[in-house]
Amino acid sequence: MSTLRRIAVTTVMMAGFSSLASVVHAAEKITIMVGGEDKIIYLPVLLATRLGYFAQQGLDVAVVTEPAGVNAENEMIAGSVQGVAGFYDHTIDLQSKGTEVESVVQFSNVPGEVELVSTTQQEKIGSLIDFQGKSLGVTGLGSSTDFLTQYLASKVGLDRDDYRLVPVDAGKTFISAMRQHLIVAGMTTDPTAVELLSTGEAKVLVDLRTEAGTRDALGDIYPAACIYMPTAWVDAHRDETGRLVKAIVGALRYLHAHSAEQIVDLLPRNYYNGKRTLYVAAMKSFLPMFTSDGRMPAGGQQAVLRVLSAIMPAVKAADIDLSKTYTAAFVESAAKSAK
Repeated sequence: MSTLRRIAVTTVMMAGFSSLASVVHAAEKITIMVGGEDKIIYLPVLLATRLGYFAQQGLDVAVVTEPAGVNAENEMIAGSVQGVAGFYDHTIDLQSKGTEVESVVQFSNVPGEVELVSTTQQEKIGSLIDFQGKSLGVTGLGSSTDFLTQYLASKVGLDRDDYRLVPVDAGKTFISAMRQHLIVAGMTTDPTAVELLSTGEAKVLVDLRTEAGTRDALGDIYPAACIYMPTAWVDAHRDETGRLVKAIVGALRYLHAHSAEQIVDLLPRNYYNGKRTLYVAAMKSFLPMFTSDGRMPAGGQQAVLRVLSAIMPAVKAADIDLSKTYTAAFVESAAKSAK
């Protein structure tokens, strides 16, 4: 896996757990690629690692990172990783291209993204219609930030060739692109957004970090962060998938039972780079957006399909079977185990 950026290789089977009756030995290693490991929206994966939940389930899980979710998707299709912590919308996009993958556990009901505008451009960009002729940042072409940006622009009548999408990843590269005026606006998530907002270098144009903001901008909720995996792999490894989901659901429950400060205390310091107060504030505001049980919200799949159908002819033309894009079997099993 030479193309993978190994940031945290995690949860190798620990000898201390081998004596516990609850531990079941895993048959093989599972590699999960996260579309940006320090993004708050993907926190359940990191927490499951830091809290030892994967090991408690008898799993040998490696977590690797790739800033752009679309690149993580490509690694999964190539067989380099078994699953991706990314956005649910990729399951629909891939099905329209003939590739079947499914979400096995949902993290949140909203994207957690925000469209930022550089304050140097705030007099020129007061609404989405002002994107015409501008360079807009996204994590990657074909990424969920790409999908959402296209949809928002289409709502005000802009065609795809009316603006330029620039792949700038997230974090330092996104911030640098805005500071160097390579982009005048862009879609990103926390902690990238909160850093630019705290310095006054950017302002919010569209906020998809809350349910109210998401409904206002997209017309409905938009279930996003999840773990999706190739359907064939899931079918062949149902036991391992079930235990993986139990670990993630345990992390989701932990998020709802602890304060933002307690959660941040568990994270590597490099995640907030000396800006702990800002990271805690961003965490505190997003915590209510995490699901407590990993379930897909009612109507969520249809809402995402509606958005993608509006901007992707291939999705609109395809006979998308939403039942194949998400399975509740594993979160239901996790709920029974918890009881």
